[in-house]
Amino acid sequence: MYAKLTQHLFPGDGDEHGAIILAGLCESDRGLRLVARELHLPVDGVDYVPGKYGYRMLRAQFIQSRILRARDMKLAYLAIHNHGGTTSVGFSSDDFASHERGYPALLDISRGMPVGALVFARQAVAGDLWFAGNKRAELGTAEIVGNRRQHIFPTLPGKRSADPAYDRQSRLFGDAGQEILSKARVGIIGLGGGGSILAELLGRLGVGEFVLADPDKAEFTNLPRLIAATERDVWPSWLPVFLRERFRRFKVDMAARNIKRANRHAKVTSLARDFLDADVAEKFKDCDYLFLAADTMSARLLFNAIVNQYGIAGVQVGAKIPVGPHGEVGDVFCVSRTVRPGHGCLWCNGLINPSRLQDEAVPASAKKGYAYVDDAGVSAPSVITMNAVACAHAADDFLFHMTGLKNENAEAGWFRWNARKGLASYDSPRKDLECMECSGAEHSRLGRGDNFPLPTRPRS
Repeated sequence: MYAKLTQHLFPGDGDEHGAIILAGLCESDRGLRLVARELHLPVDGVDYVPGKYGYRMLRAQFIQSRILRARDMKLAYLAIHNHGGTTSVGFSSDDFASHERGYPALLDISRGMPVGALVFARQAVAGDLWFAGNKRAELGTAEIVGNRRQHIFPTLPGKRSADPAYDRQSRLFGDAGQEILSKARVGIIGLGGGGSILAELLGRLGVGEFVLADPDKAEFTNLPRLIAATERDVWPSWLPVFLRERFRRFKVDMAARNIKRANRHAKVTSLARDFLDADVAEKFKDCDYLFLAADTMSARLLFNAIVNQYGIAGVQVGAKIPVGPHGEVGDVFCVSRTVRPGHGCLWCNGLINPSRLQDEAVPASAKKGYAYVDDAGVSAPSVITMNAVACAHAADDFLFHMTGLKNENAEAGWFRWNARKGLASYDSPRKDLECMECSGAEHSRLGRGDNFPLPTRPRS
């Protein structure tokens, strides 16, 4: 969308051009975020014409159909034009006068959904946003989520000061890159063998904020795969048997402990709850990046929905060690599947199985082990090294994505490592143009934000 918009605004003629974006809303403890869903490009000379008061304007008919669509779909309406310049931009006095004439009426039509304007230079953007009651706010920053994340501002921010603790790694992506990590909020779903590794790696990279969700406690057979776990996390040996269950540690608390050991300034929200609970899922909708390390179909479905509905990049990690009925080991492999909003999703690629979703609706006692094998109650093999390969790849992709160092034309396939064959390969993700999750189809969830339901369990 950003590529189409900038090509339209800056075709090389040095003139002004216009557009409209309709965007979903995400309100959280971090404030308000708008998630671009639709781009509407007017035809110069037909829909974008000489202005009555300013230089150019969108025609009333073009505006009317889009503001009504924004109202009906509960989306924010954003009018766009461009100015000259490169790294700094702002509205002119004529622009502000136009907003004050027109936006109160647009707010009435939109039935309280926000309206506003964006003005772009080639590497900058400013925004004037209007809300019910004629309240106004400026746009702080815009982010383009693609193969790499780009940040654009009204004007370039000042130079950052270095944190000496991260001197060696900030020599790779600079002090600005380290600040991006320190301000990032990541969500990790599942803190078992894969999630505990991710928590450790991201904590040591200097990520500033974590949201963790996993309802399970540590078990004795988990210890070889949980980073820095000890027998005391399962039960203190001196406790009588009838008290041991009470003192078993939750996996999220063990992961939080490891993060704090790596970075005492990190903020960690530990939720010893199921990700599928509506109030738990709510905590993940305004993360900057999501890591799915739980392999139930219902967790995949909700992760996939949040990625596309809220414009958040994410990755699903996992390892598979199939064992036949007579003990023979099949192809041993692990995967790291990056999922970007609108770029082909887990549903498009047949990775969310409807029959398994139905199976997971049965009582918990009957579905134990579904994440690994079809026979409930039987856990498949799991080895920390396989988890480590997938998680290291996922964390590295996160690092280069967030700091903007990933090449724009970098490999976009899903990483697969076959340990028995010693073979690395990439699976090319498919995109269904009618997918109701990630496509721009009329009733899809892409970019819909808070005003569209998530596949969660209702709040109790």
